[in-house]
Amino acid sequence: MRVTLPKFCFVVHPLSLEDVARYEPGAKGKGAPMVRKILEWMPAWTAVHVTGVRTPDGRETEGWFVAAALLPEQMLELPREDVYGRILKAIELGESLGAQVAGLGAFTGVVGDGGVTVAQRAPIPVTTGNSLTISAGVQSLLRGAREMDVDPHEATAAVVGATGSIGAACVRLLAPSVGRVILVARNATRLRKLHEQIAGDLACRSDATTDVSAAVRQAQLVLTATSSTQDLIEPEDLQTGAVVCELSLPHDVSRRVAALRPDVLVTEGGNMLVPGEPRFERVREPGTEFDLNLPPRTALACMSETMVLALEQRFESYTLGRGIDLARVVEMEAMAARCGFTLGGMRAFDAAITQEKIAATRAAARERRSRVPA
Repeated sequence: MRVTLPKFCFVVHPLSLEDVARYEPGAKGKGAPMVRKILEWMPAWTAVHVTGVRTPDGRETEGWFVAAALLPEQMLELPREDVYGRILKAIELGESLGAQVAGLGAFTGVVGDGGVTVAQRAPIPVTTGNSLTISAGVQSLLRGAREMDVDPHEATAAVVGATGSIGAACVRLLAPSVGRVILVARNATRLRKLHEQIAGDLACRSDATTDVSAAVRQAQLVLTATSSTQDLIEPEDLQTGAVVCELSLPHDVSRRVAALRPDVLVTEGGNMLVPGEPRFERVREPGTEFDLNLPPRTALACMSETMVLALEQRFESYTLGRGIDLARVVEMEAMAARCGFTLGGMRAFDAAITQEKIAATRAAARERRSRVPA
């Protein structure tokens, strides 16, 4: 008798014009205006079948990545109801395949009210995956600090995107581990209100500013969690030996940092190692792996949270909206560990960070410091 597995779906979308070809190889070489127009009318489709996710105690789940084919800027520019409709069509497609819980990937979890309206209208429970993303991001930043011999308790940390759902929770989760935290966001009014609300409860000194460059220049540790589609962190702003953890997609850190600042450690924070022998198979090209642009067995933390909910059979709308419950972050971290999910290997700018690379970065930081007069 075939055992019925708990099932999930996860809504994905291309992050750039270049990224469209990962989903639809036929789009390669076509002009940007044509691609954008095609994406606007293209219906949701099942892109990937996920199998082989298995916990250490033998539990399994099966799922699908369902595509809502809009670019980040289209998610933000098109009428909100149109975007909600595209996301809901993707979830309905997943539900028709048997999914019992849905995850919102990238900008599908950002647009509007952070998944609340989508969850109210969806046929199955919905999560943004932000609880595990927050946990993985803070763990990744502190791991980077250890690798670069930065004492977090003596360090200043800047959280860029602090008024967002992920950023605000990262501030609170990070505060007990650092000496000072700087909250950074574009909207001065929202930033001031948030800082006034939480400053008295933070376990470290805190400041707030809308000036990204000024904040980064003061920080040894930087965490980014924005919905920007532009580079925010430039090589000129970073301290010698700084550690930067990115939770943003598209990325916030300029690729110029990789070329011009060999003394700085940049890492993507939201990657998890998936237990078992996970397989991500393209639905339209059976037998062909979908390129997640990640190492084998690795998935984004938001994807992983959706898998964890299925494995634990917690079919509920777990993480939604702008205010994230830290108790849920801690609970999700424990559930993920119980299911065998662990922090993924360090990566930056689409490449793995080896121990040799880390050693070279530490050496470059020491050499750069030695050239600065005392």
